[in-house]
Amino acid sequence: MKPLHKIIGLISAFHISALFIVSGFDPSGVPYIFESGIESRSVSFENPTGAKGEGGKAASNLGVGRKGAPSKTISPGETVTLCDIKGQGTIRHIWITMNYEPDVLRACVIRAWWDGQKHPSIECPLGDFMGFAHGRVTAYQSAVHSVGPKAGMNFWLPMPFKKSAKITFSNESSKKTPLFYQIDYTIGDKHPSDVGRLHVLFRRENPTTIKKDFELLPLRNGKGRFIGSIIGVRPLSGEWWGEGEVKVYLDGDTDFPTICGTGSEDYVGLSWGMQLAPYMYNGCSLNEKDYISMYRWHLPDPIFWKKSCRVTIQQIGWKSGLYERADDWSCATFFYQPIPSEPLPPMPSVAERIANIIPPKQ
Repeated sequence: MKPLHKIIGLISAFHISALFIVSGFDPSGVPYIFESGIESRSVSFENPTGAKGEGGKAASNLGVGRKGAPSKTISPGETVTLCDIKGQGTIRHIWITMNYEPDVLRACVIRAWWDGQKHPSIECPLGDFMGFAHGRVTAYQSAVHSVGPKAGMNFWLPMPFKKSAKITFSNESSKKTPLFYQIDYTIGDKHPSDVGRLHVLFRRENPTTIKKDFELLPLRNGKGRFIGSIIGVRPLSGEWWGEGEVKVYLDGDTDFPTICGTGSEDYVGLSWGMQLAPYMYNGCSLNEKDYISMYRWHLPDPIFWKKSCRVTIQQIGWKSGLYERADDWSCATFFYQPIPSEPLPPMPSVAERIANIIPPKQ
């Protein structure tokens, strides 16, 4: 056992944002620790099992192993398994690119199951899962995502599992799409039985209901940690829409929350209206007249709960004073909970997800 001061020194020597979900010391977060018992693996169409020494065996016109299976074309209605990993480990990075028309990115769905649980812990439109609302690709970087100008989409939150990890991609659009992807993970990780598994849900209300707060996180029971949301807004009138306060109801809060914000743009770390300002833990990556995509990540400022949590945001605007209003709101919300966990709320249908979607760039 290393002395505590040496462990602290190792940890402080490297930015370890990936360690927030795991209790104890994770040697993978320190770049000069080798003998950790952790092994590196990766799955893609070039190595769909991730097995050691099994990558790149497909053949192209150049021969075996010469870029034989970089991608597949996924037909409407088709589901493909991106990974089906057995044993204990951690997914550490996902990269995907595909047809990046807004309706396709909102119609296609990522689902994930951890440790054999029957219902998925992740169920979210691909674009929202990968960092942006409305299906509109904009190049930016945060602590959770990095997105290239032509939909090189990266996801960085760690996803631990004890027994198994399965992730699928479903093309629920009406169009074929090429799919390129890579999932990088480790095996041999040592996780406690109650380690938090990543959960992601998607919600949309088009429009919201007057005097009813939009739920970023519907009530969850059991312990967990709220990480944050990708939030999409489509204002339905020209006045300022963003006076609503975020409210976090913790561990039995009912009428009034423990955590209460001051306004919608304030919640994502901005002020006096919305500005295009994508930062590490907060900001706005799309700020057009009729479409806003913003986000907030509670990584250095954690929100834990022991028994229950519910997160909402009010629907309040300003026109010569505060007033109640209704707009088109969506969210992809990220949080960790142990398994077993409750099912996610039902996801909106394809028609509901792509209604009033942002037009493609010309």
